[in-house]
Amino acid sequence: MKIKNIYTIMAALALPLMGVGGLTSCTESDSELVSFVEDNRLDTPNDTLYSLMGIVGKMQVIADRTILLGELRGDLTSLTERATLDLQRIANFEADASNPYNNARDYYALIQNCNYFLANADMELTKRGYIVFEREYAVIKTYRAWAYLQLAINYGSVPFFTEPILKEKDADPSKYPHYDVKQIANYFIDDIKPYVDTAYPNFSPINGLAPRRFCIPVRVLLGDLCLWAERYSEAAQYYHDFLTLQGSPRQVGPASIVWTDREFERISDGYSSEFTDIDEILTIIPMETREYDGVVSRLKDVFNSTEKNNYYYQATHSAAYDELSRSQRYVGVFNDPVTMLPDTLLVPEDKVYTSEALRGDLRQYSVYPPLRSAPSSSSAYSSLRQTCNKYSSDHVSIYRLQYVYLRFAEALNRAGYPEAAFAILKYGLWKDNIEKYISEEEREKAGDLLTFSDYYFTRENTYGIHSRGSGRSECDKLYVIPECDTKEDTIQAVEDLICDEMALETAAEGVRYYDLMRIAQHRNDPTFLAEKVARRNGANNFDEELYNKLSKKENWYLPLE
Repeated sequence: MKIKNIYTIMAALALPLMGVGGLTSCTESDSELVSFVEDNRLDTPNDTLYSLMGIVGKMQVIADRTILLGELRGDLTSLTERATLDLQRIANFEADASNPYNNARDYYALIQNCNYFLANADMELTKRGYIVFEREYAVIKTYRAWAYLQLAINYGSVPFFTEPILKEKDADPSKYPHYDVKQIANYFIDDIKPYVDTAYPNFSPINGLAPRRFCIPVRVLLGDLCLWAERYSEAAQYYHDFLTLQGSPRQVGPASIVWTDREFERISDGYSSEFTDIDEILTIIPMETREYDGVVSRLKDVFNSTEKNNYYYQATHSAAYDELSRSQRYVGVFNDPVTMLPDTLLVPEDKVYTSEALRGDLRQYSVYPPLRSAPSSSSAYSSLRQTCNKYSSDHVSIYRLQYVYLRFAEALNRAGYPEAAFAILKYGLWKDNIEKYISEEEREKAGDLLTFSDYYFTRENTYGIHSRGSGRSECDKLYVIPECDTKEDTIQAVEDLICDEMALETAAEGVRYYDLMRIAQHRNDPTFLAEKVARRNGANNFDEELYNKLSKKENWYLPLE
């Protein structure tokens, strides 16, 4: 049934929820609204697992669109002629209420179930001195905050309520305020802050996944909320505290794709494994592997050639992403064959490559290995095959470690510490680099934001993120903060570098459009986003009509109809 207006979205939520089991809505039509039953308490230990899994089921419904809405509207991905009309309309900012990816009801169904659990879980129930529902309560608080954040960044201003809607008369949207992203962020900062130290649930693995794999780290989500609320110092503090948490430090790590010889003929790829690495992937939405069992992700069929799509992939890297990747300087450090001393070398500009994806930053080559052809006996099957290594799992990743480092840099920079922010890109934040490359004045002002244990954060495990694809970035004498007249200009220049690094590191992962939105918001300049997206087909293919459209912020959002 298509959504026709906000009332229908909210009225549907007044349907009775199932009992302690899946916490899913009944299947009656929107006109069959029924009052909720009286005895709704969740007061047995078994309620914990079933309730949380019911809510995770609601997360599954919005998993693919979370990625697609954040990726297809950005500047790093282009659609092929085989892309569905629904995807094309999303990418062209033409989605209406009939588009299946534009369904606010699914977000509100998730929120409704979270509200129900939070309102009815017996937080006085204890076992061996522990509150039975405390850990799940914290997880569901973060799910609700995350879901509202997704609503706000996709729809602009949305009806806001934190109690379950149980009766038809309460489904009138005029009874509730409409919150934009800043209002939602500010509300949920206070709402989830008390749970920063709450442990993850400890029940048995589900679908082979430990519970922590589908929990959103509270400090990371608080950092995100503070970024959207433009509370930059607080955002930086939450990211810092997550990365340096006692007993669980999170280093950038050495994963990279590099040239291994002075002639730049052979590469070693330690980067592509990052997208399934248990230490790198912080949060996933666990999906089913068979349709019979529930919701299956279709992202592999969008970004890869698969048997299900007759090998016709629908999304690929854009010309803008190609140009950015190939414009980077690769700096290699090898031993001189005569002196055996380290020698810094650049790839020759006129070098002939087996694939143009090898030019500049190598991460694109790792993410999208060169297209290959396969013999085909039928025109129903494509002979040109694409692999996107970011989509090899059945599950959907929504947070990984490098997001945290890049957003930490974004927050530090906006908080007034551009040298520290740039150090994350070029050098890596460990004791010697902090003292060497960040001025004493900035170190003093930043205080414990630049405190990293020299036992856990070392030369061996802490690198500049740019080195993940561009060689030894700390040796690149041209990769520097541009000279600027004012501190404000310096912050903007570093933000441009962070924005580029976000593209190189997170392309195809469904965060790009939101990164552009957030930076445009920092600058109070909608044209920042508009120009990036209008140039996604390449510098020489500027889409003026799209630029004019996106220069008006109200056109950034999906219609809430």
